[in-house]
Amino acid sequence: MARQFPNPGSSNTATRDDRAAEPMPTAVGAAISDFLLDPPPEIPPEVLRLLRLMFGTATDSLPPRIYFETVEHAPVAISITDADARILYVNAAFEHLTGYARNEVIGKNQSILSSRSTPEAIYLELWDTILDKRTWTGNLVNRRKGGDDYLAELVISPVLDDSGQVAYFLGMHRDMTHEHELSTALHRQMTRIENVLNAAPAIVVLLDSTGRRILDNLEYQKLRDDLQGEEPLTRLCRALREQAGFNPLERLLPTQGQGEDFQNIEISLDLPGGLASRWLSCSGTQIREQDGSARNYFGRHAVGTNRLLLLLATDVTLRHREIERAYLESLRARMAEQQLSQGMREALAAARYQIESPLNLLRAASAMFANGVGTLDNFAPTLAQIISASEQALQTLQAAIPDEAVEIGVSVNVNDLLRHVLTLETNALLVAGVVVDWKPAMDLPSITGRETELRSLFKNLIDNAVQAIREGNRDHRELRIVTRALTDAIEILIEDSGPGFPPDARYRAFEPFYIGWRNRRGHSGMGLTLAQEIANEHGGSIEIDPEFTDGCRVRMTLTHLIDCK
Repeated sequence: MARQFPNPGSSNTATRDDRAAEPMPTAVGAAISDFLLDPPPEIPPEVLRLLRLMFGTATDSLPPRIYFETVEHAPVAISITDADARILYVNAAFEHLTGYARNEVIGKNQSILSSRSTPEAIYLELWDTILDKRTWTGNLVNRRKGGDDYLAELVISPVLDDSGQVAYFLGMHRDMTHEHELSTALHRQMTRIENVLNAAPAIVVLLDSTGRRILDNLEYQKLRDDLQGEEPLTRLCRALREQAGFNPLERLLPTQGQGEDFQNIEISLDLPGGLASRWLSCSGTQIREQDGSARNYFGRHAVGTNRLLLLLATDVTLRHREIERAYLESLRARMAEQQLSQGMREALAAARYQIESPLNLLRAASAMFANGVGTLDNFAPTLAQIISASEQALQTLQAAIPDEAVEIGVSVNVNDLLRHVLTLETNALLVAGVVVDWKPAMDLPSITGRETELRSLFKNLIDNAVQAIREGNRDHRELRIVTRALTDAIEILIEDSGPGFPPDARYRAFEPFYIGWRNRRGHSGMGLTLAQEIANEHGGSIEIDPEFTDGCRVRMTLTHLIDCK
């Protein structure tokens, strides 16, 4: 508290309280007044004058000796200095805390306690405050007589004389070293925990009983960035509710009961911008937190215990991608087999169609000769033989057409099916130089349908679009696929930058054996016909948008629920 400031240090922090000094309680002031009527002989005259200036001469029933003993044996170090910070009085707690006896500090400047570790700015603030006749509260690094430093929490109040000028300073301070060490240790421990959480490869989020997020880690924040600012907790809870059938908050933090933990529940999250889905393995654990209120200090009110939810989510996307890769390879083989079977069916159906036309003519000619309309009587038996042979060939051809496998309807995600088909068509798209603009809806409801048929439907439409882009021979080659949810259906738009369909061919495109390509090799003209049949079987429709002029846009709808028994 000296005016000659110690050298500033670098390891101290201090706080400031500019509130004015509060008056002493009436009983205490009266006791001090009684004490002043008959002070002990060992009290320095300067202290007596200070107390008279502070409390006057009012009397009360408290004996003076009691007040003096109270100050002398107070657990807080108390010192009184003059206006120049020379020590006039210290109590026993001051001697115990600093290691200095009274006769060693009386008359000395308060700066005898300085360790030279407190910044000079703190002392400047201290003196500015108390000389302004205000109380200063803060921390200083002091040094004991033995040489060891301690952190002191000080309250210094100016005492004014009759003219209103500062005459004395009343100081109280206590050792805050242990509290500071505990606070530092706690901060260090919290930093370690934070570093461990941020280094963990899993998403960690802690929630209170209302579902409010009170702690998270770096992986959680990365997921927020992937979701373009959307709160990950909202998406995680919604995915668990929709895919696992429960709300984690209701399961772990019920209004009644103990709650139930869950382990390794896998969910998928669709990311914005057409990015691949992320798979997460989620676990939830209930944590009980003791109530920290004063009422529960002795732990007798367990009803105040807080319940928290620790939600962990581990990224298992790579494992799912490996599983999906193996699945796609299997799917590629099945689709190749299906495509071969479908090609054979298309070829045989075309042959059957071509045979039926002359056969019908032969039937008509035979009927004419049988009814006597013809003039060649002997041609009737020959026609009958031709008809019989043709019908037998037609039956043989019909028998050679493989039966279509009946597939059971299941719950399917149209986005996943389209993503599978695009993955399988990657090579064809790269060879054709086609840029794919894939814009799936973020929250697309599932439908009940036949997976293989729907993949075949999407493959036919994508193959048709790629062929159109090739024949369009434009510099800009783009395939755009959009999905979105309607009120009672799902809409899929497939656009290509090809030449588009002529107006008179938009309806003929769905007729059997119609081929509108210049390069007809490898095409049977049944692709769009089969696509229309599959869309109809799934309660939907398919059409070529007449309003789209920059290429071709195929618009398809599929209902949410259909009967696929």
